Amino acid sequence: MPAKKKPFILITNDDSISAGGIKALVEAMKPLGDILVVAPDKPQSGMGHAITIHDPLRLKPSNEFPGIEAYTCSGTPVDCVKLAIYEIIKDRPTLLVSGINHGSNAATNVLYSGTMSAAVEGAIENIPSIGFSLLDHAADADFEAAAHYARIIAQGVLDNGLQPGVCLNVNIPKATKKEIKGLKICRQGKAFWEDSFDKRKDPFGGEYYWLTGAFERTDKGEDTDLWALENNYVSIVPTHFDMTAHHLISTMNEWDLKV
Repeated sequence: MPAKKKPFILITNDDSISAGGIKALVEAMKPLGDILVVAPDKPQSGMGHAITIHDPLRLKPSNEFPGIEAYTCSGTPVDCVKLAIYEIIKDRPTLLVSGINHGSNAATNVLYSGTMSAAVEGAIENIPSIGFSLLDHAADADFEAAAHYARIIAQGVLDNGLQPGVCLNVNIPKATKKEIKGLKICRQGKAFWEDSFDKRKDPFGGEYYWLTGAFERTDKGEDTDLWALENNYVSIVPTHFDMTAHHLISTMNEWDLKV
């Protein structure tokens, strides 16, 4: 009987190829299959699903991970996924994992997230994909628990698959393995940024703005990612890219629109 082919895993992120989170994710994925890393050459947080269309894209080999094929990309996380699929692999990987992000991508943060947009791009390409985020922005964040759960969840996806067009948004609380209570399959909570801008002046007197604000939770449900994280559970939200408000289609078909 021929040996079973090892899974081929594509790894990317939005914090750059030198970030601690992607190093932890690479180590977590090593026991699960063969790895290719394609990640931005500089931080790309908050880029959402942006792609580069007005500038050339640079793709360079990287020695960041000894013994593992890796490349840096001058573009966004989605650019990384596209280049990996169409220029490096010229095929679909078995699994795409993105992260581990510094900071939460729970609730509506998912809309701005480069980490999750890479996973969504994988879902668009019908690749089982997962985005991982740790609720810790610190440069010296401890990724031990996040990497532990990333391996468990990735193995679960390899074993069970995902429906086409679906990816997983996984957030890990800032806690030790001992403190984390387990996993919760959740819905996306409702919370929004109350934006404000800090208006400043540069040394030449020119005005500039720095985005600030507060994250306001409006959803008190105990089935959300926000509740899970507040209660020291790892949250898993099945996510898809179809943004159609299906429940409104029949209602809008009854509108008397004058054409």
